[in-house]
Amino acid sequence: MVKKRKKRGSKRLTKAELEKQLIENFVNLQKVLTNLSIKFEALSDNISKLLQLFEISAKSFIEKQSPELGEKKSDKEFLEKLDKLLDQNKIIAKGLTLMEEKLRERIYGSPFNVEEKERPRYPQL
Repeated sequence: MVKKRKKRGSKRLTKAELEKQLIENFVNLQKVLTNLSIKFEALSDNISKLLQLFEISAKSFIEKQSPELGEKKSDKEFLEKLDKLLDQNKIIAKGLTLMEEKLRERIYGSPFNVEEKERPRYPQL
């Protein structure tokens, strides 16, 4: 027995109509996604601007609350820069010392053959 399907008032779409509707839905979905990405980009820009505003407000608030704090901050930055410079100088001095030792090894042979009188003494860093 072969059963016939009853049509319940729904219109069956042809393959071409179905493809056309799918394409339209896909295009509409792309439009919605594009619009959404544009709005997210605008939201991101607005949040960035808001963060910048908060940073500026916080800085001005701190400067108005305690003007001497700004001076301490610049002094602290200066001391940090000096510390970095000292560390760099230590590294350079250590590198020069190592280079000097290598050159002496090349000239006089192994480091054990060089007498302590000939080697200048540098402070250890």
